[in-house]
Amino acid sequence: MQRFNHDDYQILEKKSLRKGFLSLFSYRLKHKLFAGGWSQEFEREIMDRGHAVVVLPYDAERDELVLLEQFRIGALEQSDSPWLLEFVAGMIDNPDETAESVAHRELEEEAGLHAHQLDYALTYLSTPGGCSEKISIYLAHVDSSKAARHGGLASENEDILVHVLPRTEVVELLEQGKINNAASVIGLQWLQLHLADIRKQK
Repeated sequence: MQRFNHDDYQILEKKSLRKGFLSLFSYRLKHKLFAGGWSQEFEREIMDRGHAVVVLPYDAERDELVLLEQFRIGALEQSDSPWLLEFVAGMIDNPDETAESVAHRELEEEAGLHAHQLDYALTYLSTPGGCSEKISIYLAHVDSSKAARHGGLASENEDILVHVLPRTEVVELLEQGKINNAASVIGLQWLQLHLADIRKQK
């Protein structure tokens, strides 16, 4: 269905504007047009923060999910609270790491859990209009009774409160708008779509 690919644009110049946890680059480029011919040259800025992994810890026996609560700087202007309800997540820190190894690491660091099975769900681009970040979502089959009460690494200024809740209650939080970050919303909706097949595996 998609007509164009990597052969159909030209990067004329790439400049680094800022290096750091959030790196910023400026591109001058052009691309082919659907109606034929090429676009004019134009400039775009893009943020590079690497790629991330999100894990939904699910206990199919108890039909429970493990949800995290933590402070997020990007939610400072939210009307109720910058402490968000989320699932386990972490950055892929170096090219030698696999998304699966990051999923296992973050599951232990943030929730004190080990997955006896890890299922790949999907990968999506978080904000492709201005950021190169790609997020991969996994479902971790866990024993929710073994979840820690608190999680995170003090060395990374993480302070995480761990909640173990019935899946139906987590879905209600989503419907009430209490779960409102993209990765958690997408992951939870994926779980609801595939729930029947997942519960057959228990």
